[in-house]
Amino acid sequence: MSREDDNFFVEEVLSGKTRAYAELVNRHKDMVFTIAIGLLHIREEAEEVSQDVFLKAYQALNKFKKQAKFSTWIYRIAYNECISSLRKKKLNQVSLDENKMNFSDSLFTEDNDGNEDEKHRMLREVLMDLPKEDKTIILLYYFESLSIGEISVITSLSKSNIKIRLFRIRNKMHERLSKSFKLTMIEN
Repeated sequence: MSREDDNFFVEEVLSGKTRAYAELVNRHKDMVFTIAIGLLHIREEAEEVSQDVFLKAYQALNKFKKQAKFSTWIYRIAYNECISSLRKKKLNQVSLDENKMNFSDSLFTEDNDGNEDEKHRMLREVLMDLPKEDKTIILLYYFESLSIGEISVITSLSKSNIKIRLFRIRNKMHERLSKSFKLTMIEN
């Protein structure tokens, strides 16, 4: 098992070398946070849930069966924690619109001059308008390069459902981007 493999660090932690867990956190903290901010929209809440995810994963590390990749396992925990957090908020009747942070802030940043490529801006807008579950699927598939099977495990959706959703999301995004691009060309 190579040092680049997550399972190497899992074994290190399980054998008592708890500092090895820091490497697993470093490897997956960005995507866990991206999933959290994409679903929760509130930076502080996403940070708190991300911390909870790594704590829960650490406490349950001995239950990790290595049938899936560690990344799939921890992203599943992240997804479930976010859904639980949303359910709690719904029960407490707290508005999901308060203190909203733009989803795009965690994925894309502007140049130092504040200039952004027009296509990049349009893509960001389209991503922001996607429903939460669709955003998560796009993130996991394109930004994290997970397989359909891994996304299925994380989201509890069937593989065929993931494929259909990806197809529909891509078509929806293509339509919106095409319209936006044509409008931009007409305006210029």
